[in-house]
Amino acid sequence: MQHLDLQVIEQALAWARDDETVWLCTVLSTFGSSPREPGSLLVARRDGRHVGSLSGGCVEEDFLERLREGDFDEPVSTLRYGDGGADGSGIALPCGGMLDVLIERLTPASSNLVHLEVLHATMLGRRALVRCIDLTSGRKHFVQDAGTGPRVSHDTERDSVQVRVGPAARLILAGLSPVAEACAEFARTLGFEVIACDPRDEVRASFDLPGIEVQSVLPSTFIASGACHAATAVVALTHDPRIDDLAMIEAVRTPAFYIGVMGSQRTSDARAERLQRSGDLSDDDIARIRMPIGLALGSKTPAEIALAVMADVVRVQRGRSRDAL
Repeated sequence: MQHLDLQVIEQALAWARDDETVWLCTVLSTFGSSPREPGSLLVARRDGRHVGSLSGGCVEEDFLERLREGDFDEPVSTLRYGDGGADGSGIALPCGGMLDVLIERLTPASSNLVHLEVLHATMLGRRALVRCIDLTSGRKHFVQDAGTGPRVSHDTERDSVQVRVGPAARLILAGLSPVAEACAEFARTLGFEVIACDPRDEVRASFDLPGIEVQSVLPSTFIASGACHAATAVVALTHDPRIDDLAMIEAVRTPAFYIGVMGSQRTSDARAERLQRSGDLSDDDIARIRMPIGLALGSKTPAEIALAVMADVVRVQRGRSRDAL
């Protein structure tokens, strides 16, 4: 899940608690070019206020216009864009693509509030669930996620869809530096929730990026507090072993999908030996740490190094091997 989708559910929950009816839209499938993957979310009110994205432009405009005109009063409906205008008002997507959207009309009933609250807690927590939506009645419920399969699947026999829901992607920056600052900007635009941890007052004073949470504690302390779930990446980019090493020792004890630390190959070899000796890390623990961090792009500047780091994070997140690049 992207952090943007978490913001969608937070806004949906806030509106529902204010007795507003909301329309929750989910991308079911895409064909061809599409900037948003299946499972992506948008929430809107009848007056056109909305949070989230379905395609990045024309689809949202058409949907919101039709919503203001009184469409989508059914509990649940589906809409296809880009297929010759079959039911998407003739909207054409780039490169001949198509987009299927699920639209749920959620009144501020207690059952819908509970459903949104469970969805919100799932995006913040450690346990993944599957949303099951009946396309005829609009009834919905959660089941345990087995951890495998596509993000969205369609059961044609039962005329229902299943949407896997898990924690929103999170990036923990273990310490601040020019590279970490550039990394934060990349990660934010990629849809990560970004949390920067650094106990040094003078370093935090020069760090000011909107939308980035800053914790004034040692990264290792924050990581050990339970801040990492399976959709978390932990990166240490300070060149300060007092910060980086402790963060790595704690990070390997978590389910984080990506753990990496900056440094040359020589520095990385020395760090591995040091972590095994003083941190009591096993060979398997060391193998989880990507050092040197990032893709070998020949990066020199902070922005180039940050690009290499986030490219590698996304590679692992998407399950791509380096050989496949």
